Amino acid sequence: MAKKKVTAVFDIGKTNKKFFLFDKNYKEVFREYTQLPETKDEDGYPAEDLEHLQAWIEETFHKVLESEEFSVKSVNFSTYGASFVHIDHKGNALTPLYNYTKSIEKDVEEEFYNSYGGKLKIATETASPQCGFLNSGLQLYWLKKRRPEVFSKIKYSLHLPQYLSYLFTGIPVSEYTSIGCHTNLWDYEKEDYHEWVYEEGIDRILAPLVPTSASINTSYRDQKIKIGVGIHDSSSALLPYILSKKKPFLLLSTGTWSIALNPFNEENLKEEDIRNNCLNYLRIDGKRVKASRFFMGNEYRLQVQKLGDYYGKEYGYHRDVKFDQDLYLKLMRKPSIYFKFEGISLQRKELHKTDLKPFASFEEAYHQLMIELMELQIHTIKNAIGSTNIKTIYIDGGFTDNDVFMKLMACHFSQFMVLSTQSPLGSALGAAMVISNKKVDSTFLKENYRLKKLVPLLLKI
Repeated sequence: MAKKKVTAVFDIGKTNKKFFLFDKNYKEVFREYTQLPETKDEDGYPAEDLEHLQAWIEETFHKVLESEEFSVKSVNFSTYGASFVHIDHKGNALTPLYNYTKSIEKDVEEEFYNSYGGKLKIATETASPQCGFLNSGLQLYWLKKRRPEVFSKIKYSLHLPQYLSYLFTGIPVSEYTSIGCHTNLWDYEKEDYHEWVYEEGIDRILAPLVPTSASINTSYRDQKIKIGVGIHDSSSALLPYILSKKKPFLLLSTGTWSIALNPFNEENLKEEDIRNNCLNYLRIDGKRVKASRFFMGNEYRLQVQKLGDYYGKEYGYHRDVKFDQDLYLKLMRKPSIYFKFEGISLQRKELHKTDLKPFASFEEAYHQLMIELMELQIHTIKNAIGSTNIKTIYIDGGFTDNDVFMKLMACHFSQFMVLSTQSPLGSALGAAMVISNKKVDSTFLKENYRLKKLVPLLLKI
């Protein structure tokens, strides 16, 4: 029996490492998940264990190559962003894979921003709100200032997706989606690296920039395989929507972060946008995606834990709370703020502490929490839409299972076509699609993402 021709994708998250095989119609035919132990960098800070990761990738891929069932024709890589692997002339990693949650010493940050016009100027020009190592370009500046002996040995600094591609091809490249994701490297107005990159000589250790759709034909273990150059996971998750829908839309990706992604907004970011935690990503063709984000899922988790403690409910009780129209209307008759948010810096009235005394039940307080989170969600969505003519909003991620959140979205965006989408494949599917020549049409999302239209609420006030 002939082997099934497949595209392999390594989808590397911070927690879960995944491996998928897709057939020619992008149907998943195999998957494998694992979690790997972390290591620590030289400062004792948690870091990805690069050796463990490489060993798992090699073992997993070789096992599939020896399979009697599948014939791998291409492979690509989707990973979390803002993470560099620094290699020497022999291709050896010179440092740990530093964690993007690591902070940069204040004196290094201040020296950088003072040298190049200030925080707000750099953040606006590079569409990168200030976030320590999450601005991965600053990692290179930090290395130059704090680890000059290491910096001097760097031949190339490769973002993680491109490093995984390099392991298969030995060819170092950079690509748009990784360079453009809140790195402080890319000047969106000039459509080139920012001036500071050239001033500091950082451009010399950045590999040649190629399109995200580029691939390298090579022989791997005597098999001819097309190797992709990798893609940043947020851009990859957006790709199936871009390739199958021509009319403008907004994708609201919900989870720990709630990120509103608008791939049809070409406006330059303003300083006010940066203050509101807006940023840009780059599409695979180098065009910008305007994004607006806030730490909704993290805040939600913190607050429902407090609600459970206050009302004597076990964690998880909130998952069964359904939208109650009477409760909602009661709360909206006298709108106010009752929750002190812990991890959200968006502009809103600051409270000294949360006040739950006015609420008779967990359900009532939970509805108030969702109303207050929704106010911020409305703000971020409007920021991302800007002046673009968007009529459709797709919602994916963990909050599609939250009945109160989805009913509030239907209520506040009744003038839009709002659709919930569910696909466990996320960024892996985009990585498979970007190196394929197969076209998809408008039915693709309907067939693969279980689209569900939200019906606007008819509230009886």
